[in-house]
Order: sequence, then C-alpha cells, then structure tokens
Amino acid sequence: MNKSTYNYYYGNEADQYTFYRLPKALFTNARFKKLSDGAKILYGLMLDRMGLSIKNNWLDEQNRVFIIFTLEDVQEFMNCKHDKAIKILAELDMEKGIGLIERVKQGQGKPAIIYVRKFFDITELLTSEKPKPAPRKNRSQDFGKTECNNTDINNTDYNDTENQSINRAEPPTIDMIDKKNERNIYREIVKENIEFENLCENFDQERVTEILNLIHETVCTSRKSVRINQEEISTAVVKSQFLKLNQCHIEYVFDCLKNNSTKIKNIKAYLLTALYNAPLTIDNHYSALVAYDMARR
Repeated sequence: MNKSTYNYYYGNEADQYTFYRLPKALFTNARFKKLSDGAKILYGLMLDRMGLSIKNNWLDEQNRVFIIFTLEDVQEFMNCKHDKAIKILAELDMEKGIGLIERVKQGQGKPAIIYVRKFFDITELLTSEKPKPAPRKNRSQDFGKTECNNTDINNTDYNDTENQSINRAEPPTIDMIDKKNERNIYREIVKENIEFENLCENFDQERVTEILNLIHETVCTSRKSVRINQEEISTAVVKSQFLKLNQCHIEYVFDCLKNNSTKIKNIKAYLLTALYNAPLTIDNHYSALVAYDMARR
C-alpha cells in the first residue's frame, strides 16, 4: 500500500468537517460490549438516516419513525460483501441480535422498513444512571428545602436535543433538527459517492456540479413524490436510487447525453430520468455495446 503524507490539523480546522455521531454508550455500556465495531457503526449510520425520515414525515399509524436501509445500502456504506452485511444486520436485529433495530417486511419486492430502537431507556437514564447527589452541607435557611444534584450535562451519553426531549416527555420534532447541517451532510455524501473530484478531472466542472446539485436537490426534497419519466414516483424510492449513484453512473449519463441525437426539450426532466435509470440499465447498456463490437469483428 502506498503511503500518503497527510498534513496536521491547526487551530480549529477539525471543526470544518461534518461527522456521523456514534453514541458513547455503545462503547462504554457493558450491554453493548459484545457488539462488533461494524454493528456499532451501522447503528450510527441508521441514527443519521432517522433525521431524513423525520424530515419527510416517515411515520407509521402509531407515530413511530421508520427508515429505509436496504441490504445493498449496508454493503455500500460498510464496504462489505453480502454475507458480512447480513451478519452485521443480524447483530442489531430484534429476533437474532441485541434488538436495536426491528425489520418489518412489506412484501411484493418492496424493501423492508426498519424501526431504529433507542439505545437507552428513559427511565434508566433518569434513575439508575443519574449521578448520586453530593452530601448535603450546612447552609442558610434562606435556601429552599431541596437542592439540585451537581450533574455535568456534557458528560452524558445523549446530546442536548435528546435531553430536551426527555425533559418535555415528547419525541423530537422537525424544528429540533438542524436542516442546514443535514443538507450539508447529504451534499458531502453525494460528492463522495460520485467521486466529484475525479469526475471534474475528466469532465467540465460546471457540468459535474450541475449533476451534483440535481442529485442533492432531489435527495433533500420535502415533496412526497418526484416526477420521473412523466410518472410520480415515491420520494423514498427515488432518494434510495439516487444515493446509490456512483462515478460510473454519472459517466454513463454523460455518455448517453453525448450519443443522444434527438432534441431535449426539458433537460432537467431528462437528467432526472437518466440518473434514476442509471443503476438499473448501466450493465445491460455496456453489455450491449460489447456484444455490438464483438459482432463487428
């Protein structure tokens, strides 16, 4: 493996990046010790996906938030093969593992929906894990009969938003989510997925940026459906498809544009359809080209 020389961080430079959040409890609480690092990372990725579900109001009849995270998504994000992906999912599963996720099949070829379970119990946080009060000291009668525990709120296994939710005894709302930060995170995910810098070396940067913006806009849309090839398709399905796009898919779309001989009246609609279909048709497209070249020889 060729080593690269990476520079140091200076001052507050580390703050310029966005990060996935992994709960400390997964590494410090004894009940999670047997979980593999891969399972812990996957749980963190699913927690991140929850923000998108809340934004798009993906709730069932009982007001429970669910996500769509397919086996293919696990393989892509965890950079692992089919069997390893199944094993990691099983570690988190209600039936086979620790119970941090619950998968419900929808049937008819649809992806299973996943309920991400809380890694903590509210009662436990408020009782068993609550710091013990410091010994009472002699004090003036001007004070009330009780005094607050001397707790360090920054040393807990849940963040400020979760703490506010506990205090109010109600689930987080869309207003509690940092929308701008969420959009930035998904933009970085898309850039990484399509290998933006590599594409800019081979194609005009403005064209690549236009594709990036279109994918990002679609992934972050709040609409319930997206119009693809004159048909309204569920936003959840379109987003899942767009988050699978990689560098090869974008090159394929550019190739289709180059070879297109008909006038395109609505370039945005054309690109949306081409991007949506790219993961479905790219293999057959290049197989047909190879067959054509072989037949000409």
